[in-house]
Amino acid sequence: MMENSIYLQMKHRLKIKRGDILKLQDIAHIIVPEGLKDLHEITVLKNTSNIEKKFFVLDVISVVRKIKRRYPDADIQIIGPTETIFEMEEQRKKASPLLFALVWLLLFIGSGLAIINFHEETSMQAMHQKIYWMMTGKMNSTPYIVQIPYSLGLGVGMVLFFNHVFKKRINEEPSPLEIEMFNYQQDLDQYVVLNKHKESAKYHDDP
Repeated sequence: MMENSIYLQMKHRLKIKRGDILKLQDIAHIIVPEGLKDLHEITVLKNTSNIEKKFFVLDVISVVRKIKRRYPDADIQIIGPTETIFEMEEQRKKASPLLFALVWLLLFIGSGLAIINFHEETSMQAMHQKIYWMMTGKMNSTPYIVQIPYSLGLGVGMVLFFNHVFKKRINEEPSPLEIEMFNYQQDLDQYVVLNKHKESAKYHDDP
């Protein structure tokens, strides 16, 4: 039985293009005996040019069924995920400089207003005046010596918090934004798995 043992691990998520024909080696990691090497070339998905939706799911049972059709006596050991999520790559349109500038301006104004409102609610100006009075013993309505370093520190703190300077990562630790995006991706994958199984059957290769 060891000579016919096949170890199969489905890839969790793949991006594909319309019209792609996927073989077993494309959608899973497999370990097979020397006599079963042709399993790598089994066609698993076809007709992907007809896919209308962005996501669809292939479960491991469909893959096992195809292997069993060719090698009925094979002992298949499944490791890891039991389905693969496919995401169709859409043709990206060239970004408009005007749209980029508009989005950047909206984000800049929105974040600026959020910071201003936060400082107003927490009486940050009065706090700076009090800090200046504690340091110098004098009252000053515009303590720039406190406000300017605070403003610079606010910007540096945001850079450290998000762990990026433009596209360059400061260190290997993931930022809170990346953690939230990861959690969102996990929730999205779970939703797709629960709702898309039936839609993938028509793209499987015939026996």
